[in-house]
Amino acid sequence: MARRTIPILKQLLQKSSASTPSNPMVLGLGLRFEPKRPVTYMPRPGDGTPRAVTLIPGDGIGPLVTNAVEQVMEAMHAPVYFEKYEVYGNMKEVPEEVLSSIKKNKVCLKGGLATPVGGGVSSLNVQLRRELDIYASLVHCFNLPGLPTRHENVNIVVIRENTEGEYSGLEHEVVPGVVESLKVITKFCSERIAEYAFEHAYLNNRKKVTAVHKANIMKVADGLFLESCREVATRYPGIMYNEIIVDNCCMQLVSKPEQFDVMVTPNLYGNLVANTAAGIAGGTGFMPGGNVGADHAIFEQGASAGNVGNPKLLEQKKANPIALLLSSSMMLRHLQFPSFADRLETAVKRVISDGKYLTKDFGGDSTTQEVVDAVIAALD
Repeated sequence: MARRTIPILKQLLQKSSASTPSNPMVLGLGLRFEPKRPVTYMPRPGDGTPRAVTLIPGDGIGPLVTNAVEQVMEAMHAPVYFEKYEVYGNMKEVPEEVLSSIKKNKVCLKGGLATPVGGGVSSLNVQLRRELDIYASLVHCFNLPGLPTRHENVNIVVIRENTEGEYSGLEHEVVPGVVESLKVITKFCSERIAEYAFEHAYLNNRKKVTAVHKANIMKVADGLFLESCREVATRYPGIMYNEIIVDNCCMQLVSKPEQFDVMVTPNLYGNLVANTAAGIAGGTGFMPGGNVGADHAIFEQGASAGNVGNPKLLEQKKANPIALLLSSSMMLRHLQFPSFADRLETAVKRVISDGKYLTKDFGGDSTTQEVVDAVIAALD
């Protein structure tokens, strides 16, 4: 090609590139243009079949916010339908028909279940996780446009081991006034939660995994957890791995949360870290979450602090449905309906950004139904 023709060709390509925005392509001449490429999804037969989801409204504000999800799903004609069961936190155990429904459907959406403090009634949340071997809890804590927070650029995923540790429930009174509580850590459970964390980071193009521990004191138990994380880290050379003691972790979270990406933790630490991160990113009423195992998944509000709400919120019908709506978006993505998930998430973020319909925890005075109506109106 003659040297004098290159400037002319550059001008022609610049004109054409102005009208064709999309992903850039590089030409042999080192020039770039951006053609518009539509994405076509070819479904397999049956991909669009509506899926059954077990629904547990739960206690307190649970029925209020799960009803919000039902309304939005119906408005957007999402390919799911619910099998609803009444379960309450003061029950001695999860009814067998509820377990059978989750085992059949593989997916459950759940409102908060109250866990009695003290006494002999065990947590139904823990029962569900153990019975279904739902070993990984994932809470996504991130800044939402329009939601004022002290810190910017917060985008943390907390992945918590869900089946053992201090939640093993192995407690007994040795002699009157002396109680022994056993913390169980196994290599099997530690390895699989570490693998889940690194796989999540890898598939979501995240750069770093941080293991949270207290191995300076609990040298054998947390030491085994760290040893497992280190072994798994060697299989993911493209992902940075580091470790942090849990007390330092909490201090770093409230002072410089943007340094964290994916965090993997034993059971109890994960509960504390997830709630702290949620508070930093705007509050538990906004953070989505889910619990997954090899075969089953339960989606619920990500951070548990006050997850059944106070009686006034229920009486005034002003509970914040945002966290569960975003969790249901995660559920749609898990069910392989990503377009519906994106549509719902976009509508929720638009309502938050507009700032017209806000619940009390966001400084407003809107009812749950007013927020739901706004989300439905914002659906594309």
